[in-house]
Amino acid sequence: MHDDTPLTDVLAIRLDGRPHQVPAGSTLAALVQALGHAPDAVATALNGDFVPRGQRAALELRTGDAVLFFQPITGG
Repeated sequence: MHDDTPLTDVLAIRLDGRPHQVPAGSTLAALVQALGHAPDAVATALNGDFVPRGQRAALELRTGDAVLFFQPITGG
């Protein structure tokens, strides 16, 4: 029995400027959750572009992606 898909596939990304690894197939939403952040308590950017909270689940991370977490800005 041979499976061509290794169970340990990981992607190398940059998280807040530092090397980080995530499982292949991870979404931005999954990364936020895995790191223990409440979805509404952190803002995100992927490769320099702001990603609204509602779009995180649709964004699958790729090798080399640069992810930034930052405090959401509120005010008026």
